[in-house]
Amino acid sequence: MRFVRPSAAVKLALLAVAAVATVCGQTSNLKPSETASREAALPRAAASPSYFPTVSAAPGSEEFRAFARSFVDGRLALWQHRLKLDDWKITLVMSRRGDMKPQTLGGTHWDKKKKIATVWVMDPSDYTIPATEILSDLELTTVHELVHLELATLPRSEASRSEEEHAVNRISEALLAMERAK
Repeated sequence: MRFVRPSAAVKLALLAVAAVATVCGQTSNLKPSETASREAALPRAAASPSYFPTVSAAPGSEEFRAFARSFVDGRLALWQHRLKLDDWKITLVMSRRGDMKPQTLGGTHWDKKKKIATVWVMDPSDYTIPATEILSDLELTTVHELVHLELATLPRSEASRSEEEHAVNRISEALLAMERAK
C-alpha cells in the first residue's frame, strides 16, 4: 500500500475534527500541526450573558481593562490546553487599534522551531460595544489566533491565505459555540 500525503484541506479537516472532539471531552492525537490576522467584519459566536463573569466596571475604564486582561489570560490558558499547545510559550499583548493592521482585531507571530508565539488582541478601551460583547470578542480573537498557531505546520501562501482565514473563522466559531452551549 502506498502512502499519500494528505493535502492542506485534508489536514484542516482533520484539525477541525480533532478540535471538536477535544472540546467535547474526547481525546485525539490528530495534530496536523508568521503572521496572521482576522478580518474585523466577522460574525460573532453568540453567548448568553451568564457565560461571562459579571463586571461592574464600565467599558473604557482602567478597572474594566484589568478585568478583561485577567479574563483573556484565563481563556488563553484554557484554549491553549484544549488545543494541545501546552508546549508553546505564548505571550498575549493587548494592542491599541492604531497599532494593528487595518481591518483586524488580532494577530499572531510565531517561531515554529522555538515554539514561541505572540498573540495580539485589540485593547478593550478601543471597543464601542457593551462589556459582555467585548469579552466575547476577545475570547473569539484569542481562539482564532490559537487555531492559526495550530495550523503553523501547514504550507502557507498568499493564494491560500483567504481559504485559511475562512477555515480558521469557522473552526473558532464552532469551538466557542460548543463551549458556550454547555
